[in-house]
Amino acid sequence: MPETQVLGSANQGSTVTSAADEVFDRIVRLVHRNLGVPAAAFVVVTPDGQYLPGAVGLPAEAQATRHFQFEHPATALVVASRTALVVEDTELDERVVDKNLVRQLGARAVAGFPVEDGRGTVVGALWAVDLAPRQWDDEDLATLSDLAASCSGELRLRAERERARRAEQVAFRAHQRAQFLLGLSERFAGVTTIEEVEETIAEVVGTGMGARWCSLALVDADRRHLRYVTVGHQEPGFPDDMRSARLDAPRPDTAVVRERQTLFYRDHTEMIEAYPAMAGIGLMSAGARSFLPIIVEDDVIGVVICVWAETRDHDAGTAALETTVSRYVAMALERVALLEARRRVATTLQESLLTDPPAVAHLDIATTYAPAARTDQVGGDWYDAVVRDDGNVVLMIGDVTGHDVSAAAQMGQLRSMLRALAWSDDGSPAALLTRLDRANAELGPHALATAVVVRLDHDVEPQGDTGPDGQPERGYTLTWSDAGHPLPLVLRRDGTVETLTSRPDMLLGIDPGFPRTDHSTRLLPGDTLVLYTDGLVEQRGVMITDRTEDLVGVLADLHGESTAGLPRALVRRLVGHAQRDDVAVLAVRARVPAPSGPPSDDGPARAERKVAETLKDLGPARRWVDDVLESCDIGSEQRRTAMLLSSEILTNALEHGTGPITVRVEVDDRRLRVGVRDGCTRPPVLQAPQPQDLSGRGVQFLERLASRWGVEQHLGDDLVGRHTSLGDGKTVWFEIDRTATPLTGTVPVVRRSSPATSSIPLVERVLPWTRDEARRRRT
Repeated sequence: MPETQVLGSANQGSTVTSAADEVFDRIVRLVHRNLGVPAAAFVVVTPDGQYLPGAVGLPAEAQATRHFQFEHPATALVVASRTALVVEDTELDERVVDKNLVRQLGARAVAGFPVEDGRGTVVGALWAVDLAPRQWDDEDLATLSDLAASCSGELRLRAERERARRAEQVAFRAHQRAQFLLGLSERFAGVTTIEEVEETIAEVVGTGMGARWCSLALVDADRRHLRYVTVGHQEPGFPDDMRSARLDAPRPDTAVVRERQTLFYRDHTEMIEAYPAMAGIGLMSAGARSFLPIIVEDDVIGVVICVWAETRDHDAGTAALETTVSRYVAMALERVALLEARRRVATTLQESLLTDPPAVAHLDIATTYAPAARTDQVGGDWYDAVVRDDGNVVLMIGDVTGHDVSAAAQMGQLRSMLRALAWSDDGSPAALLTRLDRANAELGPHALATAVVVRLDHDVEPQGDTGPDGQPERGYTLTWSDAGHPLPLVLRRDGTVETLTSRPDMLLGIDPGFPRTDHSTRLLPGDTLVLYTDGLVEQRGVMITDRTEDLVGVLADLHGESTAGLPRALVRRLVGHAQRDDVAVLAVRARVPAPSGPPSDDGPARAERKVAETLKDLGPARRWVDDVLESCDIGSEQRRTAMLLSSEILTNALEHGTGPITVRVEVDDRRLRVGVRDGCTRPPVLQAPQPQDLSGRGVQFLERLASRWGVEQHLGDDLVGRHTSLGDGKTVWFEIDRTATPLTGTVPVVRRSSPATSSIPLVERVLPWTRDEARRRRT
């Protein structure tokens, strides 16, 4: 910007048609009064003409517009010579006789002194104009010279102010850019998943570049396709069938991968002109678009697409920011892939040590392990169950301090030592923990850990009076010892929750000689023991006692949940998506046996249960049937078939029948029989449901999976079972021969893998390929 453009900007601002300036108007008024001239002016010569920032006594038009367009202005003489021009009679001086100053204003005597800008360049002159010949005395000329110097000083001052303002703007923009780059570094430094990369890109291009939408696309490992991974910030109208494209497709995003250069289009029309195939796909914005390559090891692994809502040009500032953003995205994707690889290694190590629980007669055991949501965080949580030769069971759960691969490795060593001790040593839980603590100190790994060991001793003979009608029953003696671990819980069969209160002993790894204590209680048929690690109840900002109370409430609310689903239900209800620590849960339920005992020479095993007239009792009823069948030595595959059929006839009775409802199980050495009675005489009907129908397949299951099935109608005086009152009704029953091969087939138990934190596998596939290919090219 020329420094003369500061003219007229002091107070009122200059325009093209008016260059009046209050400061310079004041100076020319001083010329007018002190020299006694009828007119005075400060004239600036520019390529557009002559401007008069200060003027007095000029014709009305010139005084209003402050602009002349003269071809040979007298001011040009002063500018060219850089000296004053003093004329006592213009008619006698050929230098000005033909100038517009004389012809237009009728000036007969003029005196003009040069005015310089801040760089010392003469840009104009300060004029004193008299309409009659005049002899300028030395005092007049000195005054005019001083006032011209004042004009020069004002211009220099304004130029310095303008330079200072521009410097301040440059510094401010530089500060903003530095702050933005610093923030950019901080934002990308903390990303651990590809979703976080996408969120950070959206924030950066929105705040730093003003873009409205953004997308992230990654190149497949085969280098043949470009796939979009963006979900939440993509431009509306982008069709799903374009989220994957071959790299040779005529599109700007694939062209970036091929050409390794940023593409920018000031508006949608410009992009269509370059790539006609992009026309008519329903994109929302008609504004500018930018396609940025993400380069790692000399290969483009992806593209960042920025979309603005308005038309804009691709300036140098935007280009610099785009380059910086693409570099940070590349580094963030490399970090994400590295962290995910580390996590998978650690999680695989940890899960390989967490074996499936053993099948134990008369016990229903279920476990779960949920790793922390942080990508590179794995912990030292573990659980285990060991069946001794005498049939007793040792359960254990623990947590090694730390959240890394080292903690997982230490966990594996402690677990293996405790597992061997539990299998080979008939000691109590306290004795096992004492020996483990000594081995940890003397053999390694010198880990600091918490643990609970529980021993379940099955009663040899029924005892007590806790069974139905005050009869003795065969339960378990539960003995436990706690090394600084969260206290075990027992979900009693009546739905109440009991905390196995005891004073925890010292943690493992502090004092191997510390004495440890055993505690005992009873575990009756139908009771469920729950062991867990602290990740289930710890939450930042909440007291541990409050979280433990929440766990007790949730466990009571899950009274009807199956044992297999209980551990995951606890994690889902108490932790959810806010998980910050690993969680391990071990649930063990003592099965409810047939009251008559297993089938024998004295007769078949029989059991009967009244079912509450609500679907909430469906799960507990099915679980009871499974317990009775298991106590009669029915294999797991036949039990699975029986559970499916029992669920169907129970559901039919609860939804379409009337009370009272009872379920009766009978098992002998040839077959098992399950029957459900309700108060409705209407028999089930064989239906042909459509694939989209959610019901109507129960009779088809009976037809195909049962060895036999049928319906018995009951008269009003027909009494079936001790829970059934007089009245009409029916019993739907099925039988399965014990020698029959289960028609459901063998269903392999597949260990549930840890949930992936994000859609990382694509990044994991791309980056290793890129590095290997780069190494191959270098060699």
